[in-house]
Amino acid sequence: MVTTPPSRPHSSQAGGFLIAIGMLGGAAVGFAYGQATTGFLIGSASGIGLSVAIWLIDRRR
Repeated sequence: MVTTPPSRPHSSQAGGFLIAIGMLGGAAVGFAYGQATTGFLIGSASGIGLSVAIWLIDRRR
């Protein structure tokens, strides 16, 4: 009798790192231009957008 090993669950990609880097990087760039809040919001939005893109790509696998 041949037994097959149990299948491993699919590991998903982490996108939270991109959100954190977007927030910190956006705030730093915004601070350099005198608009820290605007930079923070733009960085947050871009990080969230990239994280959603990773989630959608990972979901298709």
